[in-house]
Amino acid sequence: MTEPQNILLFDGVCNLCNGVVQFTIKNDPKGKFKFAALQSEAGQSLLRKFNLPKEDFDSFVLVQGDRFYLRSTAGLHVLKELGGLWKIFYILILFPPFLRDFVYTLVAKSRYRLFGRTEACMMPTPELRSRFLN
Repeated sequence: MTEPQNILLFDGVCNLCNGVVQFTIKNDPKGKFKFAALQSEAGQSLLRKFNLPKEDFDSFVLVQGDRFYLRSTAGLHVLKELGGLWKIFYILILFPPFLRDFVYTLVAKSRYRLFGRTEACMMPTPELRSRFLN
């Protein structure tokens, strides 16, 4: 039995989100994760598949096979999948989602002001292109 593929959906024009993608790539030497901008065709298709809003780019989404996770829960599952010392942070899953997501939402609502935004989605290097869905 194979492990479900991990697909991380992110706001492609958000500098913070692009930083999270770069962090994940750097700490994922086994290449467990694939990536798609929420605005991309692949991202929109996955949002439709799970009946998620197609214009709400404030949410970080992790798709694992036929399951998905949003906001702080998605982030904690990413850290768990990265393994090593990062999985220690998964203990934060014990906090109620409304508390974790309150903090997540505060950051998400001000991410453009705090971290800026780009005019277009990040273009992966040729070496990383296979990890990005269109």
